[in-house]
Amino acid sequence: MFKKGENNNHPKKGSRIEVQPIRGEKDIKAIIQLLSGNGRDLLLFTMGINNGIRAGDLLKIKIGDVRYLKPGQVHQIIESKTKKKNMVVINKSVRKAFDNYLAQGDHKEDQDYLFKSQKGHNSPLSVQAVHALIKKWTQAINLKGNYGTHTLRKTWGYQQRVKFGVGFDLIAKRYNHTNPKTTMVYLGIEDKEVHNVLMNEIG
Repeated sequence: MFKKGENNNHPKKGSRIEVQPIRGEKDIKAIIQLLSGNGRDLLLFTMGINNGIRAGDLLKIKIGDVRYLKPGQVHQIIESKTKKKNMVVINKSVRKAFDNYLAQGDHKEDQDYLFKSQKGHNSPLSVQAVHALIKKWTQAINLKGNYGTHTLRKTWGYQQRVKFGVGFDLIAKRYNHTNPKTTMVYLGIEDKEVHNVLMNEIG
């Protein structure tokens, strides 16, 4: 466990700040377990790591946008940063987390924001609040590294690449990056990955 007042998932002063994805499946499962009693936060985490869109775009979604969508169906969005079309896909994990969220707490109207802030009437969480939540979750499971708002987006890309073998070109299309090289830099490649590749025997 970390010491009181110590932040083990933020870079030291003066070091380069680069937000990381959550690489380990056990760490993803640990956060899901951590959030099991909080329907809103569990849905935020689940939807974030299963869609890979920016937090700001995720926060604009309202209950009615996704309430009636079945697994495989999509909600179309316009990205705030790029002004390009994109989509949010409801897969089985997202649908399960959404149903769990609807079953918890007060009645939720279609016009309510999906990730409503507890401050004020029907206002969404801020990007800064999501940043703080992600740091809180990763610190709670004692995950070392630097984590923040882009962690959910990067986790989607990392898991697609490493677990499912999806290429950088397809991930770049999802991210609306104009060049897959941008995606390669964005996700980063660890020395361990290069070592593992060099252990592949040829001949």
